[in-house]
Amino acid sequence: MKKIAIAALFALSCAGAVAHADDAALNAQIAQLQSEWAEINYKITDHDTKLQRFEQLSTEADALVEAYPDRAEPMVWSGIVLSTRAGAQGGLGALGLAKKAKSRLEAAEKINPDVLNGSIYSSLGTLYAKVPGAPIGFGSKKKARAYLEKAVAISPDGLDSNYFYGDFLISTGAYEQAGKFLNRAKLAPPRPGREVADAGRQSEIAEDLTLVQEHTR
Repeated sequence: MKKIAIAALFALSCAGAVAHADDAALNAQIAQLQSEWAEINYKITDHDTKLQRFEQLSTEADALVEAYPDRAEPMVWSGIVLSTRAGAQGGLGALGLAKKAKSRLEAAEKINPDVLNGSIYSSLGTLYAKVPGAPIGFGSKKKARAYLEKAVAISPDGLDSNYFYGDFLISTGAYEQAGKFLNRAKLAPPRPGREVADAGRQSEIAEDLTLVQEHTR
């Protein structure tokens, strides 16, 4: 009986070690996706090069989703890459990418809705805000607001959650309210390892705050 208990404990210990190694491998690959995304989004200025690199990154994200089908993180980042690629591409041809991004984010929500500090809801909210409404696309200001408010509820002091909600509020003409969330985003703590993304986002925040100041004087 004692031997069985020891064997069971050893098996559990091994399983825990494998799970930890699996998490470490996934985290490293997510960090690499984040780094590449920031580099493409904020550092590359040539339009064709940017689209080509985003296409390559979409393929990398797809492979990560296939490798970890039960984890939300790869699906979230696949959705982020696809939605950013759609924004860079523009036009009706980007609608298919936006729909795929939406599908990936919704799949992630079913697995772990609070993963990555509300990134699912920030991304879904931005998609609903940017994509044309019916009959062309699935865009909806009402759904955008609901998702973005949910993101802020999950991450009240977050950089992305507050920026995306503030940016949305500008699009509705609520400049004073937008300023509140943009200033909160401006004061968000830096994210270790994401210096390029943070610098790029802070630049976007500064641009939005300039708009807010122009409309609230």
